[in-house]
Amino acid sequence: MTKDILIHQIIDVLQQAGFTVSKRCNIRPRSFDLAAREEETLLFCKVLYNIDGLNEETAKEMRVLAKYLGGTAVLVGAKTRDQMLEDSVVYMRYDIPAVNIQTLYDYFIEGIPPLISAAPGGLYVSIDGDVLKEARKKTAMSLGALAAELGVSRRTISKYEEGGMDASIDIVLHLEELLDVALARSIDILHCFNKHTKIELKNKAVPSTKPDDGILSMLHTLGYQVMSTSQAPFKAISRDTCDTLLTGVSTYSSAMIKRADLMSSISCVTRTKSVFIINGHIKSQTVENTVLIEKCELDKLAGSEELAELIDERTKKSNIDT
Repeated sequence: MTKDILIHQIIDVLQQAGFTVSKRCNIRPRSFDLAAREEETLLFCKVLYNIDGLNEETAKEMRVLAKYLGGTAVLVGAKTRDQMLEDSVVYMRYDIPAVNIQTLYDYFIEGIPPLISAAPGGLYVSIDGDVLKEARKKTAMSLGALAAELGVSRRTISKYEEGGMDASIDIVLHLEELLDVALARSIDILHCFNKHTKIELKNKAVPSTKPDDGILSMLHTLGYQVMSTSQAPFKAISRDTCDTLLTGVSTYSSAMIKRADLMSSISCVTRTKSVFIINGHIKSQTVENTVLIEKCELDKLAGSEELAELIDERTKKSNIDT
């Protein structure tokens, strides 16, 4: 299976699940390959045949973008360095959940969440500690007796009941058979986090500093909070109290037009606006839904309200022309 085939399979799964999927990000470097939305669920998907090809810098940008735009970063692949990814298993790479195409299909189309997480040393299952404790007491089994039956310590059983330790698949199956109760907690890919590092994706802080780039600094002066990117198809995300803008900076060129078109597709999915600040003259005022603005026009604006009015004006004019 090639990466191209895998991407087509992912698009097919997401569309079957009711997602609107952006155009493929085929501009390098790229922190994600696809953006997809279904109602309030927003995904930023990175596709790698070998999930160990994800580096820390790319993962960090994916997490920050997802946090900033209210989405989830997901890695979809086929193998690790030494084996194929298993079905119904979640692998974590730099605090991003990684799954294979079958697990993606089961989760979004069949509504069947995975139960198993991969970690150093093997595959593990999270136990519902309250259910375990209630079932153990119902059978009048002491911690010591249950520990002896499983060949583990009393402290291990206590940790299972407290929810502080995952168990191997064999242990969970033995417990479920012994107590005649389902104990495995399912994994919510959209809200999972790496228990081994205790870093929850949703609580990641988003950096906010004055950007070094001259044009982005101008946006900051106009009243926007600007978050620069290094690998996304856009240069930054700019936000004021009303709007969030995918922001590009470039000279007018065929490469810029291609990037603006991609930004337009992503902005439709992320429910943001898309704007390109051009160093020099523009030959058109829009590319699809991306508004083009000359730097000299930006110089004349007094605040974010005026920029918003200019963007809205050009968007409306483009809609009328088409």
